[in-house]
Amino acid sequence: MRVLVVKDEESLAEAIGAGLRRDAVTAETARDGREALAKLRLGGYDVLVLDRDLPGLHGDEVCRQVIGQRLLTRVLMLTSPGTVHHRPDAPGPGLGADDYLTKPFTHEELLARVLALGRRPRLVPAPVIAHAGVTVDTARGLAARDGRPLALSHTELGVLEVLLRARGAVVSGDDLIEEVWEEHTSYRTNAVRVTLGTLRAKLGDPPLIETVPGAGYRMTGGPDDGDGADV
Repeated sequence: MRVLVVKDEESLAEAIGAGLRRDAVTAETARDGREALAKLRLGGYDVLVLDRDLPGLHGDEVCRQVIGQRLLTRVLMLTSPGTVHHRPDAPGPGLGADDYLTKPFTHEELLARVLALGRRPRLVPAPVIAHAGVTVDTARGLAARDGRPLALSHTELGVLEVLLRARGAVVSGDDLIEEVWEEHTSYRTNAVRVTLGTLRAKLGDPPLIETVPGAGYRMTGGPDDGDGADV
């Protein structure tokens, strides 16, 4: 099971993560909502442990985006005493998380909630991702732009899928390597740069993959700009 812990107090986030790892749960941390969403868009997390009281992008908004973008993770919201809780399918306004844990809590309580959420079946993602005329059929491993089939390698297809699922968010080179390449790939190679070069050439004009200096890469819109969507 893979868990993302989001809390602005780094020491507490690391303490929660360390506790989960002691119980054989793979746990990573994020310090704010934007970092959390960037990681979640890459996929692979079974449970999101989300502090509601985050600075900047509030935990409520993070939760709404997780649900609205159909990111495949269960949400355990950490709330203050007195918070009114609603299920995602409940009528009227609410936070929309899958479960809630009121602070303060014990490690045993947190672990039990995380394990329970991790056992719930995850929704199957739609097989086709589309953005700005580019489509990727994840079930059949096919890609096209404006109806023109793209002859992509397995690695090029993987990079394109990760960038499309990020929905315009910046994806670092390290994250691309972690998601697409085999574990033995050296982080010092130019594999990402070379693959992006060939992928850009195959996608053609106008360019759709932008390099963000010092940060990574992201998908931009074409003439038919729009949010990436699963169809």
